[in-house]
Amino acid sequence: MFRILPESRGNVLGVEAMGELTHEDYANVLLPKLAELFEAEGKVNLLCHLGPEFTGWDLQAAWDDTLIGIEHRGDFERLAVVGGPNWIRALFRFSAVLMTGEVRVFDEGELDQAWDWVKGGWA
Repeated sequence: MFRILPESRGNVLGVEAMGELTHEDYANVLLPKLAELFEAEGKVNLLCHLGPEFTGWDLQAAWDDTLIGIEHRGDFERLAVVGGPNWIRALFRFSAVLMTGEVRVFDEGELDQAWDWVKGGWA
C-alpha cells in the first residue's frame, strides 16, 4: 500500500510504499494524487520511500509503475528513491536515463537528506 507522507506540499509529493504494491494501490492512491498535482502544479517532485516492510509489486502494479515512468517521463523534476533492496535501487538508477528530470537514490538512513534534495532547498 501507499501512504502519502505528511511532509508533502505544493509540487512535492512523498509516498511510503509498504508490503506488496497492487494495481489497486496505484489506482486508488498514487495515480489520482499524481493526476491532481500534474493538473495543479505542472511538474512534480516525488519522494518514494521503500520502507523496511516493502516487499515489491504484483505484476499489474509493476506495469502501472512502468506506465507512469513512460507516460510522465517529462513531468517529474526530481525523483528521490529512499531505501529498498539493491536490485530495486539499481533499477531506478537505470530508469534515470529515460527521464528528463533528475533521479537520485538514497540509503534508508538518508530520508532527511532525500527530503531536502527533493524539495529543492525550501524547508
